[in-house]
Amino acid sequence: MEKFEVYQDSKREYRFRLKASNGQKILASEGYTAKSGCMNGIESVKTNSQDDSKFDRRKSSNGKHYFNLKASNGQIIGTSEMYEGSSGMENGINSVKTNAPKASIEDV
Repeated sequence: MEKFEVYQDSKREYRFRLKASNGQKILASEGYTAKSGCMNGIESVKTNSQDDSKFDRRKSSNGKHYFNLKASNGQIIGTSEMYEGSSGMENGINSVKTNAPKASIEDV
């Protein structure tokens, strides 16, 4: 089952990660000072993931591919893992589009 995992990092910031049913992490958030901000970020992913123009496809300096999901205001909501090629990145984007709207939310 697809899920958003909500957790606190070592700096006590709240973060989320979207995991596919196979347990693979497909999107991770920035840190939030309040849990409510983190929960709003999840809702933003669910909404914005349905608009392909919100996915910013990128290539890192080491040649790997990744994407950022952005909100309407241009702010990055989540960042993907690194992919060897663009086809893997596109599969990751499709996974977010498919999985985010119906994913459950779990505190870890």
